[in-house]
Amino acid sequence: MKVILNDDVKHLGEMGDVKTVANGYARNYLFPRSLALPYNDVTVAWFESRKEEIEARKEAKRADSASLKEKLSAQTVTIVMAAGQNGKLYGAVTAQTVAEALAKDGFEIERKRIDVPGLTIKSVGKYTVTVRLYEAQTAEFPLIVEAQSEAEQPAKAAKGQKKEHRADKADDTAAAENGESVAEETPSDTASSDDKAE
Repeated sequence: MKVILNDDVKHLGEMGDVKTVANGYARNYLFPRSLALPYNDVTVAWFESRKEEIEARKEAKRADSASLKEKLSAQTVTIVMAAGQNGKLYGAVTAQTVAEALAKDGFEIERKRIDVPGLTIKSVGKYTVTVRLYEAQTAEFPLIVEAQSEAEQPAKAAKGQKKEHRADKADDTAAAENGESVAEETPSDTASSDDKAE
């Protein structure tokens, strides 16, 4: 079914656009919400009379888009993630990750409009991200992916190693005192046998 959009419809088009859609979509969604009108001589004439208003609205969007392009082009986004020594990330930077980072800086941009090189970034480095704006306009900005500072990562690893070392030491002490292997004992059993020995 051919319709004329009476308002901007996400993923479909803008006010004044002529689109062909499924009959059910038009009757059950677009028409009841006044988002579109059937394409016929009457509606075409009505939209022709509103042409200036529609064009003024589009011009305002172009101006907003140009302003956003200017702001984004001056923006540098830095994302810090856990990474191995070779620079490989433990996770990946996606369009959603970039959208969330931009939101923190006050830019509300849908992830679908963000193009990340190779769809996902899996290693630290500097990249160029493209954002699709209004009509054919795009904006590019640098994205820097950094590894978490070494002070944070080894601290966690060191804690884990200390715990393992303590557990091994407790097992060795218990085995020496009992004169037998404690491989099958649980940590709670080991602790109670230490208490009895004391």
